[in-house]
Amino acid sequence: MIENIEVMVVLFIIVLLGYTLCKLSYMGDKFDQKLSAIVIDVTCPALILSSVMGDRMPDRTLILPLLGVGFLTYFVLLIFGFWVPRLISKNHDEQGMIGFALMFANVGFIGYPIVSSIFGPEAVFYAALLNMPNTFFIFTAGVMLVKGEYSIKQLNPKVLFSPAMIAAFLAALLVALGVRTPDVVGRPITMVGAITVPAALMVIGSSMARLSLRQIVGSPKVYVSSAVRLLVVPLSIYALFRFCGVSDIVNNINTVVIAMPVASFGTMFCMKYGREPSLMTEITFVTTVASIATIPLVTLLFR
Repeated sequence: MIENIEVMVVLFIIVLLGYTLCKLSYMGDKFDQKLSAIVIDVTCPALILSSVMGDRMPDRTLILPLLGVGFLTYFVLLIFGFWVPRLISKNHDEQGMIGFALMFANVGFIGYPIVSSIFGPEAVFYAALLNMPNTFFIFTAGVMLVKGEYSIKQLNPKVLFSPAMIAAFLAALLVALGVRTPDVVGRPITMVGAITVPAALMVIGSSMARLSLRQIVGSPKVYVSSAVRLLVVPLSIYALFRFCGVSDIVNNINTVVIAMPVASFGTMFCMKYGREPSLMTEITFVTTVASIATIPLVTLLFR
């Protein structure tokens, strides 16, 4: 329990660094956008690949169970995304924002380092497999929720070829074939992947520095949505798959992945599609701060 709290405090200190750097004008909109693109398209895929490039190879027998659990998880999360928000807000646009917040966690920025710190570096590969459906659904169901237009036309097969998805495919292939990469290849990939954690957390901190005091304080619906996001959703998923007999290691990693704060893609989608981002930003901020306490509580179930 103490170890998990320490991990979250360390990560939050880096978030505060990003906040401070933005206030000092070292970080800002354009810089953050460029750095975010590097994290999403370069360092995060490298982090996924580095998880299968150590001395210990992940268990290849878990590949199919992880993919199966991952897709089943997001089918369940569709209920949280499209129906539960109606109990929190009567506003259609707000329902979409809340639905996105309940469905999608910040796995790439925060989830992978947390999984690595709790279960070991090789577990990042397992988390990446569990997160494959996240990448698919976030660009389909996620876009529908943010835009408030629930149509199958939003489906874009190009999401299957994003850098993170390609890295996950390659990692799965390396494990399935039992390929061990030479150190001269693995070391630079591991070093680049290590940039993901501090860079991503500083971007989050920089984004928070641009929130108004009202947004930082939030509203009742923000706190209700945050509580569902951080506690009800992961505990429901954990209980469901425990009841279904899913192996402890798969269920535990999946629970940690789902227990992360709101995905930062939500705010980016709002800006891209001309939607008011304030509610999404508020929930993202509150869940990021609150996760310092909730993630240790959730992981206490299986530690």
